[in-house]
Amino acid sequence: MFGIDARTARVVWTAALVIAGLYGVFLVRTTLLVMLIAVLFSYLIYPLFVLAQRVVGGRVPRTLLLCLVYLVVVGLVALAVGLFGNTVAEQATALAQQLPTLLDPATLERRLPLPHLLEPLRARLAAFLRDLLQGGSAEAMPFVRNIGFGLMHLAGNLIYVIVVPILSFLMILQAHVFDELRVAMRHRRNGAFWTDVLHGLNALLSSYVRALALLSLATLLAYGLVLSLMRVPFALLLAGVAAVLEVIPVLGPLVAAAAIVGVALFSGYEHVGWIIVFIGGYRVFQDYMLSPWLMSEGADVPPILVVFGLLAGEELAGVSGIFLSVPFLAALRMFVVQMRLHRTKVTTPPTSGDANVL
Repeated sequence: MFGIDARTARVVWTAALVIAGLYGVFLVRTTLLVMLIAVLFSYLIYPLFVLAQRVVGGRVPRTLLLCLVYLVVVGLVALAVGLFGNTVAEQATALAQQLPTLLDPATLERRLPLPHLLEPLRARLAAFLRDLLQGGSAEAMPFVRNIGFGLMHLAGNLIYVIVVPILSFLMILQAHVFDELRVAMRHRRNGAFWTDVLHGLNALLSSYVRALALLSLATLLAYGLVLSLMRVPFALLLAGVAAVLEVIPVLGPLVAAAAIVGVALFSGYEHVGWIIVFIGGYRVFQDYMLSPWLMSEGADVPPILVVFGLLAGEELAGVSGIFLSVPFLAALRMFVVQMRLHRTKVTTPPTSGDANVL
């Protein structure tokens, strides 16, 4: 009627709904990002809450027990800030004041620490570094400017520092709803598949967040202890930077290593070689022993996909995209694996033993 094809109209209507949905997601992208960060933070707190429940044995109400867990976490963070916050702040201030002097090409040749065998090449190496600094300063300014804008944007959204813990608190209180949802979905069409997907996503995010926290803590302790014992300038500040960058796979540790070696080199530290040996040994231990063990629940992603995800995430959502790219790729990989397993179960005929049982 009226020359309108019903099938074409349904296709156009479906496409319009999809486009409208994507546009709606774009409009509330900041809210969705805050919710996602709250979910990840919940996975960080929830194991402590479960441990506390096992200890008290149900003698304390859930809400009160969760409040106590949050108070313990806040107390530990406040204690760490009280013990090391002043030192890190002083080192950051000192580094900011000394940075123009450290990067001064005129005094670089005199401050450059070199072993005895490389002393004849001091002038050439100093000239190479001088040209590198002078040529890269113009390219570095847009990067520094973008960091400044990012910090200003973050300062304008400090309310999220309060909102995220509150949202995670409410999510943990409603954790039993997730279990009820999985039970209810199992009795629906394709319920077994979606139940397995939810279970896999839950295990993946829990493993990923726990692994990131432990890897960052291990980096903070190892770098802080070793660099302080080696009397590297700004040791605690550099250890803190390395711990924060640990949340960015592959590229984060490389940037942290370059920053530590660069600060030590331009500060005139005489044992830069030992720093490189330590960082190399620690990366071998963490990347090939500690990280695979912590990521054993399936959150591991091939390095080539990690690099692709980091670059694509930065293009799409900046720093947030970089942080969320790896868990997104891991979740997508888990979803594909569950689809293959489900199809295998559906297409595989029952064995004779199974037939006899039925």
